[in-house]
Amino acid sequence: MTGRAKRKPKSAQDAGGETGKSKKACTEESKFKPEQHDEMVRLYKLEMPDDLYHFWDFCKELCPDNPRDALRDALGLQLVGPFDILAGAHKNSQNAQPNFHLHWRYIYDPPEFQTILLGSEDSEHHMGYYRDTPDSLPSFVGENEAKKGCTITQMGDNVFAAVLLFLLRKRKERGSKKARGDALESLETKLRERAETLDLSLEQKTKGMKQRDKKVVTKTFHGAGIVVPVDKNDVGYRELPETDADLKKICKAIAEAKNDEERIRAFGPLQEIITFVQFANDECDYGMGYELGIDLFCYGSRYLHKAINKVLPLAYSLLKRNLFAEVLEAHLTSRSHDNLDQLSAH
Repeated sequence: MTGRAKRKPKSAQDAGGETGKSKKACTEESKFKPEQHDEMVRLYKLEMPDDLYHFWDFCKELCPDNPRDALRDALGLQLVGPFDILAGAHKNSQNAQPNFHLHWRYIYDPPEFQTILLGSEDSEHHMGYYRDTPDSLPSFVGENEAKKGCTITQMGDNVFAAVLLFLLRKRKERGSKKARGDALESLETKLRERAETLDLSLEQKTKGMKQRDKKVVTKTFHGAGIVVPVDKNDVGYRELPETDADLKKICKAIAEAKNDEERIRAFGPLQEIITFVQFANDECDYGMGYELGIDLFCYGSRYLHKAINKVLPLAYSLLKRNLFAEVLEAHLTSRSHDNLDQLSAH
């Protein structure tokens, strides 16, 4: 099978968990209140990592009047998502029934991804936490540019590392603009000092992330990879019968069919793969349907939504990741480049 980036685990895995990520105890207490934590879990049904709360404290010091805009002038970044909850913005929502699973969820964001920072509107650049399971803390912070496709790039295992990497890239792009350079230099110093105080890694690829890589069974179209439990007999995952390139050709034929008759014919090869997935599920290789569902989702065509609904929610259910199925089903009903802010009037 050429062209498929795949790595089989050598030993039994748990159901996802922390995926080997090291979470060191912080040396400085965050100022967040327990009720903020409870509100976050109630709205998102997810646990947030300590670095989120520490970064909020950091931004409150940079810009006490509006911490969510603390990085706007220097980096063009805005704090959103769970930071909106910490700011209390949800209490004044113009939308009577915001769905926080869809709050700043861009068109290519899989259920595993949760937006926390917005960048360029033109490219729909954003950064977010990527979790392997709903009940685990994030494995890393990733970034995506929705106008360019589904690729998720790893940016470290905490928000301080991700913002620093983004800052260093911005500085390189801007060249020798002295005034901006001074602002970036000051922000870089503060980021590094706070991360050191908190004992947070600023590496783009930490030891914990490398350990997770060993558990990744396949990269999928978005490149960030998926993790499933695989036992010593390799039960848990089997490869799709098509390479990534061939699967993309199948998706392209479906998406670009000139009429319904042509589209029905184009679905033939995909239906065969779905049949293989059903066999795999019967033999507890749940990762196959998971991979296919994520790949179809990442391709992005609305004509694939029915096929996604056929394989991916079931895969999440079999893997006991039911919240991701809930997120997916909500997303597929309103998947577009519009109305991303669930707190504004739609």
